[in-house]
Amino acid sequence: MFFKPEVCILPVAGLSTRNLPATKVLHKGFLTLNNLPIIQYAINCCREIGVKEVIFIYSDQSCKHLFEKYFAPYPWLEEHLESKGKLDLLKAMKDIIPQGMKFSFAEQKEPLGNGHAILMAKEIVGKRDFIVMWPDDVYINFHGDGILKQLCDVYQQTGGMVENIMEFPREQMVRYGALVGAARDGRNVRATGLVEKPKLEEVPSNYASMGPYILPNVIMDILPEVKKGSNGEINLTDAMNLATQRGVPLTGVLCDAVRLDCGTNDELAKANLKLSLMMNPDLRAYAKNILDHMLV
Repeated sequence: MFFKPEVCILPVAGLSTRNLPATKVLHKGFLTLNNLPIIQYAINCCREIGVKEVIFIYSDQSCKHLFEKYFAPYPWLEEHLESKGKLDLLKAMKDIIPQGMKFSFAEQKEPLGNGHAILMAKEIVGKRDFIVMWPDDVYINFHGDGILKQLCDVYQQTGGMVENIMEFPREQMVRYGALVGAARDGRNVRATGLVEKPKLEEVPSNYASMGPYILPNVIMDILPEVKKGSNGEINLTDAMNLATQRGVPLTGVLCDAVRLDCGTNDELAKANLKLSLMMNPDLRAYAKNILDHMLV
C-alpha cells in the first residue's frame, strides 16, 4: 500500500490575462466563485485529505504578497467581528487557513510552461511524492468524497501516477493531453502514455488528462529532460509520458465531480451561475421567474 502525499503544488504564475480587467491588480485566484475565492476551493480539497504543505508557484512579488496576506491570520478583523457578534463571518475567516497547514513559495521567473512551473518546487518538495492542482479548475462533489480523496484512494492501491481524467468527443481532444493505450476497468483507466494536444487524425483515445495529479518524486528528475512541446512550452504531460516509458504506471480516474472552469471571464460567469443554482433551490426559482418574464 502506498501512502498519500502530504504536499501539494499550486501553480499561480502567469498574468491572468484571460480574466482582465479584474486581474490588472488582483490575481485570478481571488476572483470569487459562489462567494469564495477560487483559490480557497483548492485549499479546501487539500484540507480534506490532510495535506501538510502547499507550495505556490508565483511569477512576481506582488502576486506572492497577495497569497501571503490572504493566508495569514488577521487578528484585528477577527476581534472586530467577534465584538460585533458576527460569528458566522468570524468562522468564515478562521476557515480560510486549515489548522497545521504550511504555505511555501517558489518563483517561476519566465513563463516556460506548466512543467517548468512544477520544476521550480523541486527544492521544497525534496524526496516527497506530491500533488499538482490547477487552481482555476474547480471540482465539486455534493454527495461524496472530494476529488483528491477519490484520487488518493486509487493511488494508495496502485502507486505510480494517478490523475483525474474526463471523456470528450474526439474532435475536442485536440485541446487536451490524451491518454495512449487506454484500457478501462470501471472508473479507472490504465494507460501506456500521454500525448499533448494531438492532431485530430492522431487522437489516441477519448480520455483527456485534466488534473489534479498525484505524482511520484521521479517526475522532478524527469522534468529537466523534457523538450518544448508543439506549444513552445515545457509540459507536465510530456514528463508523465517519459515516466510511463520508464515503467512508471499511469492510472486515470473518471472522478465523480462537477468541473467548473474558471479560466476566463465567460467561463467564470457560467461557473458561478451553475454552482449557485446547484446549491440554492430558492435561487433556482428566482432564476426561473426571471427567464419566464424574459420570454414573454
